[in-house]
Amino acid sequence: MSEPTNTPPEPRDEPSLVSIVVPVHNEADNVGPLVDGIRRAMGSGEYEVIFVDDGSTDHTAGAVAELAEADERLCGLSLSRCFGHQDALGAGLRYAAGDAVIMMDGDLQHPPEILPALIGKWREGYNIVQARRTDTTDTTWLKRTSSWTFYRIFTFLSGVKLDPGMADFRLLDRQVVEEINRLRGGRLFLRGLIAWMGYCRAEVRFDAPARAAGESKYTLRRSLRLAKDGMLAFSASPMRVGIRVGLIVSLLSFAYLLFVVAAKVLGWADVSGWASVAGMISLVGGVLLLLMGLQGEYLIRIYERVEQRPAFLVERVIGRPKKLQRPPDADERDDDAGPNEPPALRIFT
Repeated sequence: MSEPTNTPPEPRDEPSLVSIVVPVHNEADNVGPLVDGIRRAMGSGEYEVIFVDDGSTDHTAGAVAELAEADERLCGLSLSRCFGHQDALGAGLRYAAGDAVIMMDGDLQHPPEILPALIGKWREGYNIVQARRTDTTDTTWLKRTSSWTFYRIFTFLSGVKLDPGMADFRLLDRQVVEEINRLRGGRLFLRGLIAWMGYCRAEVRFDAPARAAGESKYTLRRSLRLAKDGMLAFSASPMRVGIRVGLIVSLLSFAYLLFVVAAKVLGWADVSGWASVAGMISLVGGVLLLLMGLQGEYLIRIYERVEQRPAFLVERVIGRPKKLQRPPDADERDDDAGPNEPPALRIFT
């Protein structure tokens, strides 16, 4: 079922609390069955489930509120608008109080049945336990191929290895969560960030079932945007490509100029001047615009990090997250902790 990537330091006891973070967007029909599956998988263990409603337009927040009213282990965050899957996960990590924190999607394609296996690997001493998909019954050939291509290109450009099938279904030790929560500004790409962090890790493989209800929120446009954010966040190679492209274009232009001169002097051919000039201007102009666009993307990310806008805004806290019931630790008492930290000892319903 699993294959460790390195040796853990030492075994652990049972976690005193497991936090399960579930970002949801228009998943009203799935939250109930997911909760039932989590209850069966976790049994009598101590856990909390934090649903992060990422600007849903259906009854998702209401469904979470109804569940939380009947079970104090369930709670939720209702964000002020749709901030995206990665920032919704980041919001859940800020409010998670468990010794071990599990991230999983709310569409039932991340089966709750493997939660005990993830926790078992954590007890062995692993700080990161990655759930790796081996098969998805409703994944198209195009999506599978594009995913494989992205992971290969990302690994090549950044030097951070990402394997196909590694989505945002994983368990993180408290130490890893605290390191992620210290980040301020910028765009989250948790798959790359967690792979970059290192730590001793293991894998648990699973077969993903078909989506039970609703539609996938990762459209082609969102997938491409996530891929772009990941590439630019972990590699400066696209900027360095400009040097190589500029050199190649310069060499080709020089070679073409030599050909034109030789053709004129030796009478090989009558080269049309306006066509060649127009072609070279179009080529160079396209390359320059592409490189300017890449520079703009990097400048946007620098601007966002310097501006330090919050990655998310919580409009409503549903139920009683465990973290808001505990006294703040040293990090939470820090006045410079930032706007995304949950308010200490404030309970919202």
